[in-house]
Amino acid sequence: MPTPDAAPSSHTASAVDPQGWVEVYLRHVRVEKRLAERTQTLYAEDLAKLCAFAQAVPIALDQVQPGHVRRWVAQMHGQGRSGRGIALILSGWRGFYRWLGRQGLAAQNPVQDVRAPKQPKPLPKALGVDEAMQLADAPVAQSDPVLASRDQAMIELLYGCGLRVGELVGLDVQAHSQARGWIDWDDALAHVLGKGSKRRSVPIGSHVLKALQAWREQRLLWVHPNAPDPHALFIAAPGRRLSAQSIWLRVRQHSLRAGLATPVHPHMLRHSFASHVLQSSGDLRAVQELLGHANISTTQVYTRLDFQHLAKAYDAAHPRAKRK
Repeated sequence: MPTPDAAPSSHTASAVDPQGWVEVYLRHVRVEKRLAERTQTLYAEDLAKLCAFAQAVPIALDQVQPGHVRRWVAQMHGQGRSGRGIALILSGWRGFYRWLGRQGLAAQNPVQDVRAPKQPKPLPKALGVDEAMQLADAPVAQSDPVLASRDQAMIELLYGCGLRVGELVGLDVQAHSQARGWIDWDDALAHVLGKGSKRRSVPIGSHVLKALQAWREQRLLWVHPNAPDPHALFIAAPGRRLSAQSIWLRVRQHSLRAGLATPVHPHMLRHSFASHVLQSSGDLRAVQELLGHANISTTQVYTRLDFQHLAKAYDAAHPRAKRK
C-alpha cells in the first residue's frame, strides 16, 4: 500500500477529479522534485488562484483555454499585481499543465504562450543639480593628499563628462598605440572607447580639467617606469590601473561623507550629467552624442527625468499647483 507521500503514477492522477489534480501535483513537487518549503507554499497559493479562476467561469482545469488565461492575467494586472508577480504565477501554472500533459490528463498547455505584462522600465536615478554640486564641491576625505587628488579628479570626470565607469578605467594619461582611451590635454578632450568598441570624444570643462591637471602632478609621485601599467591615468599606489570596483567604492564613500541621503554610484553621475545637460540645453541629439548612445530612444528616457524636474518645480512654485 503506497504511503501518503508516495509519488503519484499516471493511473493515480487520472483516478481523481480535475480539481484534485492540484493536490496530487503538489505531492509530486514535494516528494519527487524536493522543492524548498517556501517554493511549495508559493506553488500552492498560485494553483489555488488558478482553481478559483476556473470555478468562477466555471470550467474544468483540463478544459482551460489560452483565452481564459489571458483574461485572468488581465484581471490580476487590473487589480494592481506587478508584471513580475504575474510572471511568477504563470510559471507555476505552466509547470502544472506541463505535468498534466506528461500524465496524459490535458491535451494542451494553455499557459505555454501566455506572457505577463511588461514591467515599465524604472527611470534612471539622477542627482538634483544642488546635490551634484554638493558632491563635487565636498573635499575628499583622504589622509593621503595623492589619494584625495585622484578621487576628486575621478568624481569631477564622471559627473563633468558623463563617462561610464569602464570608460574611466580605460583612460591613459596620453595617446599611444595601445591606448583604449586617453586625455587630450591641449584640446581639453577625453577620447574614450565605449560600448560596441565605439570611440567618441567628450569635451572637458574647466573645473574637470583643473582637477585632472592637479592629479596628473600628484600621480608622478606614484608611477614609475617598471609599474604594471605605467600609462594608466587612474592608478592605485603600487602602480596598477584602478579597478571599476574600487571606483564604485570610492564614489559611494565620498557621497556618504558629503552628506547625501542616497549612496551614489558612478552610473548615477552619468545619469545626472545627461539630465542636467538636457535641462539646460534641451538638445537631445547633443546629449546622445555626449553619452555615446547608438539610438536616440535610449537617450529619450532623460526627457522623462527632465519633465519630472519641471513638474516638481511647478508644484513648488505655482500658487495653483497643489497637484496630487
